[in-house]
Amino acid sequence: MAEILVITVLIIAISLALLCIKLFVKKDGEFTSMHIHDSKAMKDRGIRCVLDQDKEARKNGKAY
Repeated sequence: MAEILVITVLIIAISLALLCIKLFVKKDGEFTSMHIHDSKAMKDRGIRCVLDQDKEARKNGKAY
């Protein structure tokens, strides 16, 4: 039981370290935004965030 716990903690620690390599190595490193409204490719395709679409529909009185 203790062996499984130690292995699990090691796997989690290694995973977190690998996820944070960019933060540790690169100066001013940060995770990129995964939001739709921050993606240039989505904007080019005309795809918008559902929250923005809902806000616009409510403003225009077309929300059902």
